[in-house]
Amino acid sequence: MLEKGLVQIYTGDGKGKTTAALGLALRAGGQGNKVLIYQFLKPSSLDTGERTALKNCASQITIEQLDIKWDMAKSFEDEEQVARAKKAIGEVLERLAQTAEKRIYDLLILDEIVFCLSKGLARLEDIKDIIDKRDPAVEIVLTGRGATKELIAMADLVTEMKNIKHPFDKGVKARRGIEY
Repeated sequence: MLEKGLVQIYTGDGKGKTTAALGLALRAGGQGNKVLIYQFLKPSSLDTGERTALKNCASQITIEQLDIKWDMAKSFEDEEQVARAKKAIGEVLERLAQTAEKRIYDLLILDEIVFCLSKGLARLEDIKDIIDKRDPAVEIVLTGRGATKELIAMADLVTEMKNIKHPFDKGVKARRGIEY
């Protein structure tokens, strides 16, 4: 339904990157656009409020996740898990490039792919391939901490969420329904 798709990035150390992308997904779906949200590093075993809400409320929005064993605190220390993640992410990005080229969805949200790129789990070339091969009407949103200058240069819109103050700083743990 879009005439011209742009590339957006939501990055920074502040809260709200995924939340902003999901808000855009709801807006796009509400206007009749087909949306795919692909969550990297948020496995199906992680019970997130957004997945539950989207499954229950939105027929226009598809949500998928990389279904690998992953623990944000420990997995980077396990070379085998990192290797499996790199391989799986590369395969998904290849499939998403084809999805974008065929315009199966009007909006593609690659949640946490910027973080994956910053940690070496994803390759810039694969993300560039998605952007370059996409149908001109496909909008792409990339979220996650650590956007590089090269990635930012590929985008049409970049918003940096800046952490000014966060409850985590006082030891408050992530709360169901608010942070996940």
